[in-house]
Amino acid sequence: MSGRAQGFPAAVAGVFMSLPAAAWWEVRPAANRKPATYRCPICERHLPALSEHMLLFPEGDHSLRRHAHTACVMRARAAGRLPLREDWRATQPRRPGLWSRLRRRH
Repeated sequence: MSGRAQGFPAAVAGVFMSLPAAAWWEVRPAANRKPATYRCPICERHLPALSEHMLLFPEGDHSLRRHAHTACVMRARAAGRLPLREDWRATQPRRPGLWSRLRRRH
């Protein structure tokens, strides 16, 4: 099934205009019973709070959370545009182990 058939853009090729710049994201399912409407920061379309969707936290900052369609999040992840903390940590230099640090002291 194409993305357009679901009412979402076919590809997440656009710029994330309403997402803050972040090295990594925390993503989790949303469980909201509040009758509200949000705007998905990925596709810029309306998102009813009672529908299945995800919460995005830039670098784990819960005060900057954003609500997004699950399908949009999955497409952005597949395109490499929404790295998780695990993805980011894999690109960071590893800290020397405890034994190496202790050996250098003496």
